[in-house]
Amino acid sequence: MTVVIRPAEPTDAPDITVIWNRIIADTTVTFTTDLKTTDGIAADITARQAAGQGYLVVVAGDQLLGLACYGPFRAGPGYAQTMEHTIYLAEGAQGQGLGRRLLTALEDHARHAGLRCLIAGISGENSGAQRFHAAQGYTEVGRLPQVGTKFSRALDLVLMQKLL
Repeated sequence: MTVVIRPAEPTDAPDITVIWNRIIADTTVTFTTDLKTTDGIAADITARQAAGQGYLVVVAGDQLLGLACYGPFRAGPGYAQTMEHTIYLAEGAQGQGLGRRLLTALEDHARHAGLRCLIAGISGENSGAQRFHAAQGYTEVGRLPQVGTKFSRALDLVLMQKLL
């Protein structure tokens, strides 16, 4: 089956919601406990794309296997060329090179948009994501001890950066 990376569409929102909510509910990959809604994801896709920000999905046939997007790292015009990205794969889709392909496509989008830098904010417990990003050329530039909380645990935030 052919794997395709393409811009997300609002009609992808139900599948994206399933992927994202599993991660929210079951892991410390993200510190949020607020589940996503299909309408909220659809609106986010539309808003990010209208702002020129990348929001991509990877699909095989009619199965959505992952998403990657970026948005402002911090507010204000001085940070306009720096974005923070999110990348999530469906359960069972890891280890097939899809994350690498998806992140590469997102970085290409960011370069074409004139961005200088992408930031990854990674849970200190997510050593797999830290290794993944390091393998893709990201450098750890900061570790903020115990700034997040989830499942009644204090969690570190690791910041990794890639200059485009």
